[in-house]
Amino acid sequence: MSEVLEAELMPAASNAKMAIAISIALLILGAIFVVLSNNEEVSQEVEQQSSIEQGWRPFSVIAPIDTGINVYHDHFRTNETYPDWLLDELGVNKVCDLTFNGSWQERYDADRSSCWDSLNASDIVYFPGTKIIGASPDGDSEILILDDPSDGHGSAVTGAVLNANPNAVIFFVEGFSSEAVLAAANQPLVDVITTSFGAIGSIPVPGIEDATKVAVTEKNKLHTGAADNSPSPAVQDATAGPPWSIGIAGYAEEGDDQKEIMSGSYPDISADWTQVLPNHDDIDGYHETSGTSFATPRTAGLISFVLENLREEFGDSGSGASGDRDGFLVNGNNMTISNSQVREALNLSAWYPNLGWDPTSGTMPISPVLPCTQTGWGLVNLSNVEPMIKHLNGTESLSQRAADVVACMQVNQDAREAYWGAYPSLEIASEYSVFGAEGTLIRD
Repeated sequence: MSEVLEAELMPAASNAKMAIAISIALLILGAIFVVLSNNEEVSQEVEQQSSIEQGWRPFSVIAPIDTGINVYHDHFRTNETYPDWLLDELGVNKVCDLTFNGSWQERYDADRSSCWDSLNASDIVYFPGTKIIGASPDGDSEILILDDPSDGHGSAVTGAVLNANPNAVIFFVEGFSSEAVLAAANQPLVDVITTSFGAIGSIPVPGIEDATKVAVTEKNKLHTGAADNSPSPAVQDATAGPPWSIGIAGYAEEGDDQKEIMSGSYPDISADWTQVLPNHDDIDGYHETSGTSFATPRTAGLISFVLENLREEFGDSGSGASGDRDGFLVNGNNMTISNSQVREALNLSAWYPNLGWDPTSGTMPISPVLPCTQTGWGLVNLSNVEPMIKHLNGTESLSQRAADVVACMQVNQDAREAYWGAYPSLEIASEYSVFGAEGTLIRD
């Protein structure tokens, strides 16, 4: 019996052990499956987050405020498509798919019913195939957003931005009003607002200063404002004069109409006066033109180029200086940079040219005595970009300016603060970051 019993019990024991082993194996396999599944979900979440943060390039958003823009011109074309999240954050509520065959007139005619005739003041429009997102909050032009055939100022201004930084995202606002400026100021992603208009001869009358003050002191953006093309001091100019604005005069490095040094006396800086810029009424033509109107947006483009490089270096996937970025234009890995720090770097990087001057050229020479009264902190062009980046990333600090230059620009700052009303002086650490339009309205 014992042998029989043993013969009968052994398979039962084996079956029990087998069942336990299978159960344990199933539990292990289940646990492995759960872990793998969770890992896959985590991996998908990380991949999704990575695609949000790193799926697009570092970028900067510049907002020119002007007459309109020729979205059909090759200068503004791109093979890049802006991601949906960027359009959403910029408030885009309409997309105009443009015609890119034929002449300017043929393209415009083809798109009238689907785009131009249907726009209103509340629209923020993306134009795929271009670098342009546009708005016209005033709603009072013949063709909203598009540069009218009678005037091409805005197209040239925007062309100057892209000459300095071809990768800039353009949030273009048509208009000459405080409302137009505020439309850009209230966009969290906008880094720099640039304006190239103002009263004839910098007559001391109110302009857009209330709106630019909101943009800079409340929204933490930078504002580049064009000084007049006359010798008028820039201090009282509503576009270039307020201490929170970067007032920009002109300096010619090439041929021009001989006005450059006597434009906007005592500005913050002087920049490239003469440029080759896109036409407003064709698809591929250019013209050479001069004015503070174009020195100013070119400087905005240079600043945006600096910001993009710093964002790439420090893993900053955003733009603007909104509240969720703690008011910093650069908010990356162990690095934050404010608008006042960018201004400081701009001022420190500016320079005065050699005093050589050809009296037959028809231009005005830069004075060897107090050149700041003509050109402010000095000249800014592409050569300033690398020094600014190195200064801001901490690898190579720019030298402090000479004491006489600092003293001269402090007088400038004091005058602007007094004129524009008790704007609080920054502490001595920012003594180099002094905060810091013509004919009819525009300045060219």
